Amino acid sequence: MLKGLRGLTPDQAVTLLQSVQEMAANNDARTAIDTQGREACCPHCRSPNRQKWGRTRTGAQCYRCNQCGTTFNGRTGSSIAHLQRLDLFYRVLEDMLTAATPGSVRQLARRFGISKDTAWRWRKIILLVLSQSITPLSRIVEVDETFVKESRKGSREWVRHERDPANNPKPPRLRWYEYKLTGALQKRGLSRWQLPVLTAVDRAGNRYAEHLPDRREQTINNSLLPIICPDAALCSDGFPAYSKFAKATGLSHFVLGTKPGTRKIQQSFHIQNVNALHSRLKAFLRPFKGPAKKYLGGYVDWYFARENTEVDCALSRLLDYAKP
Repeated sequence: MLKGLRGLTPDQAVTLLQSVQEMAANNDARTAIDTQGREACCPHCRSPNRQKWGRTRTGAQCYRCNQCGTTFNGRTGSSIAHLQRLDLFYRVLEDMLTAATPGSVRQLARRFGISKDTAWRWRKIILLVLSQSITPLSRIVEVDETFVKESRKGSREWVRHERDPANNPKPPRLRWYEYKLTGALQKRGLSRWQLPVLTAVDRAGNRYAEHLPDRREQTINNSLLPIICPDAALCSDGFPAYSKFAKATGLSHFVLGTKPGTRKIQQSFHIQNVNALHSRLKAFLRPFKGPAKKYLGGYVDWYFARENTEVDCALSRLLDYAKP
């Protein structure tokens, strides 16, 4: 077989490589499904009494419940129960978690021979379950917020306005390409078009980030209170909401500045780690040209999942997640 491969043309070699990748992805996905099926009860009546009942078209092991008589497999009732090309779905998941720069929806569609709508639907399913595993932050905790420009991808507000201006008022902001075409100036600095993302890290490497609707004191309190231990030392900039939160919870609070000589206190208290997290997060978001506002929280969770979630672990979470 190996001698025969040396005579392949370049196009045949590419086709062979794609086939091998699809087979490997299908085998990995089927293994995860079979593992889930061996440990699961009947999803219809929750009975553990079942027997093997053939295999699906993709090769996954099927079971028949001895109590209610229905058949099921490892992904019955899950968020990916009815996917037809599980091998391609597995490769999309692999690209999202392991690629140095994850492909866009259109790039994935061209690479795997699927429609961009299918690639986007699969990505939404994956983003739905890639939530952060929250570990309470202790000892020295750095907290700060970063800002992402608001994006209204997929919004129909301008289309509705142009079709029926009387009943649909003009949107409050131009479309992104109209700023260059008309020469209009975008507002600089913080404004309502800048979305806050609250981030916090401790010296043990535990991290947390959340897209906030606003920067009000109560909003920040509700976000920080469940994740910071009561004996932690809080490091932040001079934003008043952090001082009020530290005073209300009895935390030690160190306020850092931006000028030389004020960025560190006693060489141990600073916010350099959380600022580095901001840089990495924005570098991850940059290729997507601004994710839509309603999906920003999912992209933040996606960034954290890339650093501490294996592909097989993510697939197991998808199989555990019930179909909405």
